[in-house]
Formats: sequence, structure tokens, C-alpha cells
Amino acid sequence: MVARQTGQRSHEEESQLEQHGRRGTLSRRRFLGQTAAAGAMMLGAPAVHAQERSLKVGAFGGFFEETFNSAIWPEFTAASGIAVESVSQPSSDAWLLTLQQAAQAGVAAADVSMMGRVNSLRGVRQGLWLPLDSAKMPGVSNVSETYLEVGPDGQLYGVGSINWWLTLVSNTEQVPVEPTSWTELWRPDLGRILGLFALANNSFLLEIAAKTYFGGYDILTEEEGILTVMNKVAELKGNVLQWSRDEAQFQAALQTGEVPMGQYYHDVTSISVAQGLPVRSTFPTEGGVTDGGNWTVIKTSSKLEEAQVLIDWCLSPAAQDLIARNIGAAPVIDRSLLSLTDAEFAGISSAIDPVVPQYAMHLERGDWIEQKWLEIVLS
Repeated sequence: MVARQTGQRSHEEESQLEQHGRRGTLSRRRFLGQTAAAGAMMLGAPAVHAQERSLKVGAFGGFFEETFNSAIWPEFTAASGIAVESVSQPSSDAWLLTLQQAAQAGVAAADVSMMGRVNSLRGVRQGLWLPLDSAKMPGVSNVSETYLEVGPDGQLYGVGSINWWLTLVSNTEQVPVEPTSWTELWRPDLGRILGLFALANNSFLLEIAAKTYFGGYDILTEEEGILTVMNKVAELKGNVLQWSRDEAQFQAALQTGEVPMGQYYHDVTSISVAQGLPVRSTFPTEGGVTDGGNWTVIKTSSKLEEAQVLIDWCLSPAAQDLIARNIGAAPVIDRSLLSLTDAEFAGISSAIDPVVPQYAMHLERGDWIEQKWLEIVLS
């Protein structure tokens, strides 16, 4: 599944956001991954004397975390000897705030976190991450510069983890006719059935509305234009049943039909489909939202060596194949290095021109945007 200047949020703001999200009870089901010993032998990791070593690694909750725990991290541990303790993290600014507070207290809420790209940038500005040594992570050479977060000091602070798509999702029992356009979120006859992410910088509804109704993103370059688009987003309020704070909350509601339709991650929805649950993921005619995460290491971690082993392992072609097949997420290394078939690749990505997050907007005007969002959209 984003960044602002300070990352601080008042207790009052948190309280206002909290009342807009109803906590769903997550039905946790194991997604059986490839954990055979032979598979582990194929997934080589850099040599490291890692006996009894461990890492706390953040992962977004729900099936995403479950699948990493069952299908990905056992392979890494078998290859490296480093045990992974999974830490459930929300897919919103709340996790960045948690990391900020942990760093101030001199502890590590997680050694390694998967941060959305703008939140990764925010962390760089705040001095929250340890610099990474690419010489100790040869897999970095497989990654495009697009997925490398280099700070103003020229040091590497984040490395692409996976790409993901935010798409139009629906419960097939509650919504028998597949919706095909983002415009259907705005249908006046839709009723209160939608689940949408609660923040401007994890819903990307500003970008969705700008591309769908205003001909592109130029309108988002000035505050007046942002407010115009935000008022368009506010038209959705009568159709929204749940403003979701994190993945797990919406996932459970979609699966049960409590929330019949909304926006969610294509990869996690695909896992739900594989489990036989009555859900679908649709790339709208205007395009899904393309986004992704960076691996980052909190500055208070004492396990930089182990963290770099994990990041390097995740960048290997074999690990990227494994992640793509089990998580359903698009890889961050060149497709020519992978063994994915055309059909497999088509199942995790889309050729439709995507909705592109305006990271600079969220980075430079994020605090102002989220305050206006509270007043206009979530009020």
C-alpha cells in the first residue's frame, strides 16, 4: 500500500479519524506457501554467521502478513539462519508515527519495515532510517534506480520491496455485476456500501478523482485545484459505509459482505480469491493505482547486518518469483530475471495506463492536505 513534512498528528486528529473507521474482526486463514526444504535450498542468501540471530520485520496485517509468515519468511530463515519475528503494521501514517515514537524512546518497534514510498521519504527527512550499504547487498544491482531511496546526503536509505496495485474490489455475492470504472464510486443511486481508505495519502482518491474527472494531475499542483478535487471526493460521503484505517479492517468486511464494494489491494484480494472467498479485483478503465513499498531500517535497530541480509535476499530473482506467486505483488526487479509466465505476470499487473500517486504533492503539502481532508471529506 505516504509522506508529509513533520509526521506529527495531534491526539484530536487521531480521535477524529478513529471514529470514522469501524474495527472489523479479522478472519485469519493460513495461505499455504512453498516451504519445502528443496525450495529453501534454491533460495540462496549471502553467507552470514546468523545462528540464533533474529529480526523484527513489519508487514501489513491480514492475509499479507499471514502469507509472508507462512510462505516467505520460512524460506528466508532456512537460507540464512535468521529468524523473523513478524510485527503487524497498519498501512497508514499510524505506523510511521509508531516508529517515530519508538525512535524517540531509543527502541525499535521493528528493525525492518515496509514503508509506502512517500512515508519512506518522510522518514529520510526526519532522520528516521539507518543508511544502507549497497556493497553488502549485491541484489541492489537488480533494482531500477526508481526503487532506490537516496537521501540528500547521497546515502541509500530505502530499497524497493514490492509493487502493489490499489483497485476497485467487490463482493461477488453482494455486487453480482462487476463494476468497471472508478466513476461507479460516485453513482448517486449506489447507496451506503463503500469501504475506502481514510487518508488522502493512502487512498489516493485525489489522484483517482483528478484523472477520472479533471483530465489529469495538473489540477493538483496548486492548493485551489486540490480543494476543487477534494470537494469532488467529498461527494462520495453519502456512499461510504466504512472509512478503513488499515488492510485487516477492510479485508474482513469485504469477505463477509459487510462492506460490499470499495478500494483495496489487488494482491491481497487475489489471495482471498485463491481461498475461495466471494470477492473480485477489477482494474478500472481509468487504471488501478500503482504504488509500492521500500524496505527501511529504523535508526534505533542494532541489527543492520541482519537487515541487509534480508533485503538482499528479497531482491534475488528466486525470492521475487516466490513473493510474486504467493503474495500476488508485482516485482521490483526486471522481468527478464524472473521465471514468471506471461499468464502469471498478467495476474499481478495491468497494461492499463495507471493512476499515478503524486508523491511530491503529499510530501510538500501533506499536513495541509490531511487537515483539509478531515474538514471536507471525513467531517
